[in-house]
Amino acid sequence: MTTLLPRIEIESGPHPTAAVIWLHGLGADGNDFAALVPELDLRACPPIRFVFPHAPSMPVTLNGGYVMPAWYDIRGTDLLSRQDAAGIQKSEQAIAALIEHETSLGIAVQNIVLAGFSQGGAMALHTGLRYPKRLAGILALSGYLPLADTFAAGRSAANAHTPIFMGHGSMDPVVLPQRGESTRDFLVSLGYPVHWHSYPMQHSVHPREVADIAVFLANVLRPAGAAL
Repeated sequence: MTTLLPRIEIESGPHPTAAVIWLHGLGADGNDFAALVPELDLRACPPIRFVFPHAPSMPVTLNGGYVMPAWYDIRGTDLLSRQDAAGIQKSEQAIAALIEHETSLGIAVQNIVLAGFSQGGAMALHTGLRYPKRLAGILALSGYLPLADTFAAGRSAANAHTPIFMGHGSMDPVVLPQRGESTRDFLVSLGYPVHWHSYPMQHSVHPREVADIAVFLANVLRPAGAAL
């Protein structure tokens, strides 16, 4: 049995019927985005359980082997050189276990959104698009799709039409805008419904992005037939 990652949980209302599993970036932890919940306008959403897991700590090659929370090792500044396939796949299993845990608590899998920032956004795309059951949506903020060369073999038909929100800073020096745009173009070429948003910022979150995320959540989590 997989040991669940330690995590922070915040419920937007009693008896949640939806969940958002939100993955932090390199060197951060689950606290990084927990403070964002009160900033989201969730009035059009059902009660949501927000889950903010903490990645395990590991040496990160790009940072001189310094040990920090990470979903996988980064070995090149371009993010694509010598990708840590084993680390990515290990984190994929840990994230999938969190999804299964939410379903065991009574949340329907089609009411679960997988979200993440930077390295967490990369893991949200990687895991969500390979997950064998239909999710409500995928949020990738300032991220990209890792292991794209094996994506065709690993992707799941269950999430071929799952809405994808991608937000990126036009001046991002960490995950270059071109990296996010390449992922967008790649996914769109395969028929994925990608909602692309560019913001005048670096590697961070923009106030307008927060408002756009709330709209996306309302769209993908509202009950069938319900109007916004």
